[in-house]
Amino acid sequence: MKSPHHGICSIALGMALSATGWMAPGALAQDTMYVAGYGGSFERLMRNSVIPPFEKANNVKIEYVAGQSTATLAKLQAQRSKQEIDVAIVDDGPMYQAVQFGFCAPIQKAPVLDDIYPIAKLADQAMAFGIGVTAPVYNTKIFKEKGLPVPTSWGDLGNSAYKGQLALLGAASTTGLHGLIMVARAKGGGEAAIDPGFKAFKDEIRPNIVTFAPSAPKLEELLQSGEIAMTVVARSRAVALKKEGLPLQAVEPKEGAAALMVSMCPVVDSDVSAQAQKFIQHMLSPEIQKIFAQAGYGPVNRKTELSEAEKEGLAVGDEAVGKLARIDWPTVNQNRAAWTQRWNREVER
Repeated sequence: MKSPHHGICSIALGMALSATGWMAPGALAQDTMYVAGYGGSFERLMRNSVIPPFEKANNVKIEYVAGQSTATLAKLQAQRSKQEIDVAIVDDGPMYQAVQFGFCAPIQKAPVLDDIYPIAKLADQAMAFGIGVTAPVYNTKIFKEKGLPVPTSWGDLGNSAYKGQLALLGAASTTGLHGLIMVARAKGGGEAAIDPGFKAFKDEIRPNIVTFAPSAPKLEELLQSGEIAMTVVARSRAVALKKEGLPLQAVEPKEGAAALMVSMCPVVDSDVSAQAQKFIQHMLSPEIQKIFAQAGYGPVNRKTELSEAEKEGLAVGDEAVGKLARIDWPTVNQNRAAWTQRWNREVER
């Protein structure tokens, strides 16, 4: 995966330094692992709470590569002859594509896997580590000041009362795609009949939009600055921003919030494959699952202990997950490229 010449030079340098007494014992043995995942509040969570204990316990240095799921998938495609990423973290839709394209290695058996809900096992090569929820999110302070109605349906994004108050991600992202699909459902369509969604976005929703943000972190900035009062985003991001003091509230649309399985896989041909497998297990441990739960992700490990307050707003257990709107990813992935082109041509032009 990484250059062998780099490793040879490191060994030679290490031997020289060790011989002269300049190298601390064990320093030479440290590996570097590349983990690609989301940016914004998720990146902060990974860097501050999830990665450090793994680095300390396993004598490994993790380089975190932030980007949207589609960007990470594009990196895997571009680097397919010589992968540089060791563990990929993407949404469930792109993950099914990553598995299909052969980018993911099988996940090795480990005791922690016995404690994982079946819904989290996407494939032999991919595992969800959190159950996310995509829904409209609004600023309660701005809504109150402006007397704006709280939406009750995905179709309400087209309410003219929200003109100049809304920003969204495009359909190239999983979050934006969720919005398109759920609006289509609200208008009588769905994955197999997407036209009502496009029509609603063109005729009703687009006039309300301030901007189509290039990334979820940019949406966070727009919410924090007060430039917008509402968006569609993963509920976990809203939870993180709410903890930072932003008055946000997630909507419970009558069509359901969209289920978002945040997932991971060990990448093929990794030169630190053992560490990558350990990192997968680390992400599924009850301790790390609790950290993710506190950030707004429903745990996939049934042994994760949460207080009633910590469970609030999360999809915890089969009953809560059953209320979420599940996306038909096989149908979506067959049409995704065409939908993205149509979106760019008709909506985000």
